[in-house]
Amino acid sequence: MEFSQLLYVISEALDRAELAALKFLSLEHVTVRKREDIEEPKAFFLALQEKGMIEAGDLFFLKELLYRINRIDLLAAHLGSSREEMERELRVPGRARVSPFRYLLFQLSENITKDDMKCFKFLLGKELPKCKLSSETTMLDVFIEMEKKGILREDNLTVLKTICGKVDKSLLKKIEEYGLNSFDGHIRLASSVAPDSPGNCDQSSQLEVYKMTSLPRGMCLILNNHDFAKARETVPELRKMKNRNGTDVDADALTKVFSKLHFIVAEYKDRTAEEIRGIINMYRRMDHNNKDCFVCCILSHGKKGIIYGIDGQEVPIQELTTSFTGQNCQSLAGKPKVFFVQACQGGSYQKGVTIETDSGEQDYSLETDARFQLDCIPSEADFLLGMATLQDYVSYRSPSQGT
Repeated sequence: MEFSQLLYVISEALDRAELAALKFLSLEHVTVRKREDIEEPKAFFLALQEKGMIEAGDLFFLKELLYRINRIDLLAAHLGSSREEMERELRVPGRARVSPFRYLLFQLSENITKDDMKCFKFLLGKELPKCKLSSETTMLDVFIEMEKKGILREDNLTVLKTICGKVDKSLLKKIEEYGLNSFDGHIRLASSVAPDSPGNCDQSSQLEVYKMTSLPRGMCLILNNHDFAKARETVPELRKMKNRNGTDVDADALTKVFSKLHFIVAEYKDRTAEEIRGIINMYRRMDHNNKDCFVCCILSHGKKGIIYGIDGQEVPIQELTTSFTGQNCQSLAGKPKVFFVQACQGGSYQKGVTIETDSGEQDYSLETDARFQLDCIPSEADFLLGMATLQDYVSYRSPSQGT
């Protein structure tokens, strides 16, 4: 495909919001006045050509821009690159052409909700009294206005920190991480160092991090089993198994948290073992290419490294986790797979103070025995398994307040 035709095909695949993002990320290379005259992607690419930023023999800046706005599909289909290749390239000192400061602001804009933006504009009223922040103004527009007024610069993030701290603490944390990781104008990415490794004092802050900028971040799957009547009826040894009162409180809390973290949350309630396997297989086969993470929360009874379906049949935790290895789910290869399991890990009790309700009755229920075993997670990178309690001990669940 000829160079001009390639740019045309890519430009046709970009929408207005993506064009605005590309123009913002290129502000160091395309002046604000020139930027304001650009109303379509073809004109934007022409401006980059005039600046010598993209040409037939050098398409790296175009690749970087598409990577930054998470258009991995265009990167792969038309430029022969991939997310992994770009991440390797951008680790090379001096390779990135989008400034870390500019990319930080773009990431913040992607994380700011509509409600957050209303609050942000309100708080900016004192700093930009003459600035027209209309309902159509985007967060990128707000940042540009702040730069024009001189209250936002690479070496002056005071106002931005103050407002972000009031709007959403996670935004402030991202700014602080930027401050720690910036070095000589480039974001520093290096391999993590073990605590007792030589030179750890010099490299402790140089942590390799997962990319976490896609919108949505990924899927958050919640398997929430409450009613075990079927297990009591069909499995004799489980006839005393209780319903998991309080589990809906946990499910609601998880939904709220992961929605706030920009995940798509899907809850499945009261599923048999076979249905759980079917759901896991469905998410294994799902295309996660445009997502950066996968989370699975399992709320159920279990024992010795397994969980129960509501029919009392067993599903090994390892079977669930290994469904998402790089071999079994290629679109999640190299991305974090996080599993949270609410269940006991044994039959022992931790010593402590008995907690009672106002009625004098103990308000806590024990989960059925579920000993955690190390073989629950695959022997490869990018997996995290979080259990409810220490190995060999029971966990507690409040019927009224969850865990």
